[in-house]
Amino acid sequence: MSSWRDSASQQAQDDLDGLLNIALPFAQQMLAKRGEFYPFGAVVIASGETRMLASNLGEERPASADILSRLVAQLRQEQADLRAVAICSDVQLSDSGAVRVELEHRDGHAMAVLLPYKSKRFGRGVEYAALRGSSANRQVWTESS
Repeated sequence: MSSWRDSASQQAQDDLDGLLNIALPFAQQMLAKRGEFYPFGAVVIASGETRMLASNLGEERPASADILSRLVAQLRQEQADLRAVAICSDVQLSDSGAVRVELEHRDGHAMAVLLPYKSKRFGRGVEYAALRGSSANRQVWTESS
């Protein structure tokens, strides 16, 4: 079975791996502290520097879908200055929650990674299941953007 890595440049692999290694631990830290988190992003800019992103809608408890829309719009506007992006959100699966990280590289690679989780009883931490990955649709570097 072929992997996305078979057709990806070393830079694309390093960029996407680096973003995943930033996004997942931050999401896990937020889950451990607060039991939830708002969507956030991380980017690799053209120079290779990595930055975290958040979108502030000016509301106390904005809808996650609104934050995601704002993040995607912001990333599309800045795409010329970016090499890779990650958009991380807290999603609900049929039997658990999950950290979803959507990764995209300007070279055309796009994938989604899910890390299912369940809160332990009596607020004693979070249990994680196996990481899962799949291909995804591009949101930032699209034909219409």
